[in-house]
Amino acid sequence: MLRQKDYETATLSEIKALLKKHEAFESDLAAHQDRVEQIAAIAQELNELDYYDSPNVNARCQKICDQWDSLGALTQKRREALERTEKLLETIDQLYLEYAKRAAPFNNWMEGAMEDLQDTFIVHTIEEIQGLTTAHEQFKATLPDADKERLAILGIHNEVSKIVQTYHVNMAGTNPYTTITPQEINGKWDHVRQLVPRRDQALTEEHARQQHNERLRKQFAAQANVIGPWIQTKMEEIGRISIEMHGTLEDQLSHLRQYEKSIVNYKPKIDQLEGDHQLIQEALIFDNKHTNYTMEHIRVGWEQLLTTIARTINEVENQILTRDAKGISQEQMNEFRASFNHFDRGEAEFARIMSIVDPNRLGVVTFQAFIDFMSRETADTDTADQVMASFKILAGDKNYITVDELRRELPPDQAEYCIARIAATTPCRVLWTTCPSPRRCTARATSNPPAQASALALPAVHPLPCAPCCPISRPCSAGSLLPTLPALLALTNK
Repeated sequence: MLRQKDYETATLSEIKALLKKHEAFESDLAAHQDRVEQIAAIAQELNELDYYDSPNVNARCQKICDQWDSLGALTQKRREALERTEKLLETIDQLYLEYAKRAAPFNNWMEGAMEDLQDTFIVHTIEEIQGLTTAHEQFKATLPDADKERLAILGIHNEVSKIVQTYHVNMAGTNPYTTITPQEINGKWDHVRQLVPRRDQALTEEHARQQHNERLRKQFAAQANVIGPWIQTKMEEIGRISIEMHGTLEDQLSHLRQYEKSIVNYKPKIDQLEGDHQLIQEALIFDNKHTNYTMEHIRVGWEQLLTTIARTINEVENQILTRDAKGISQEQMNEFRASFNHFDRGEAEFARIMSIVDPNRLGVVTFQAFIDFMSRETADTDTADQVMASFKILAGDKNYITVDELRRELPPDQAEYCIARIAATTPCRVLWTTCPSPRRCTARATSNPPAQASALALPAVHPLPCAPCCPISRPCSAGSLLPTLPALLALTNK
């Protein structure tokens, strides 16, 4: 048993068990030491007594002592072998444990690196691809340290192999703490080294693509940022032309046709923008931080511009036809336009007018409908000359009319209406358009009373600068209000 080499293939735990067993054997062996010594003492005593068979006794005793010494030597040798093997296996076990502690995280790092290097990235801007490139460069900077760690891990394994070869330790199994082998580590490391240049190439190609996309974005934005405001400006200018009343309708039509020509001439720039947009679509570019305009916005604005200029030209042409067909003067057209542009939506009359100009309740009133309405409303209205002639008849062909004449010739309600309005708005005036006696007149202007005294509410007397030849040689007073016919005409027009 003492000569067995079962410890050479034993594990550390088995070696420890053998040591305990050997220690028990040594204890048992020590218990027999006294018996051997007693045998030797008895043999010595027999020799001293000249025992007749002393030679045989001595031979037998010597044999026992030799066997005992041999047994002790074998016991000591086995103990030393077991202790040496235990120490070697403990060293190997520590190396195995250190290998496992460092190989496991390094293996995880390599697996994560391989996954990242093979990951399909999706970016839309240069900033994003630059971020990926920066991260990749940082990763490559860690490769030398990672390689050092790999070599250190492999060095631990090589140390185990060296111990085994030097001391002829027969390993019964593999590392009990990990299943990661040096071959597996080297294989994954080689794979990582192969993936790095592939990732470099992919990032370089993507960076070039994003630079191309950015050029397309800027090229589109440079045109869109000009075309968009240009369309908006033209829309506003056309709107002003249709609202403002500068010149005749023919002038407005000519101006609008010039606008239409300039708009049509602008079409090549829209087509060029469409071409750039097509390139953007093919490049799968979905956002552009350099402009707020999209091709859809530009298309809608362009179509609205073409529609607006065509509709406005058509409206002006219809206005010209309406004017010529109904005999409406340019001044009346301007009045209609002013009324249309400044419609008082707070008036109660608004509902009635809207029912006429917008019978379908669409909420939209065209200027053409408004012209038709105004033409009907003013068809039976007297002109300014007719009103002036009527008042001259009432005044006896004079250029003025008195309060008494107004009350005598007009219905009471109309007369009082005119008097009340004149009293609130018309100061006392000399009424002659031209003085009948220039040689005796000192002035042919109006004599306005102070601002606090107006028309029928004049308590004071204000001498006039005209001589007695004028039709009014006395002061103007409340009893003889003499409004001019133009003043009455203005009043009736209200």
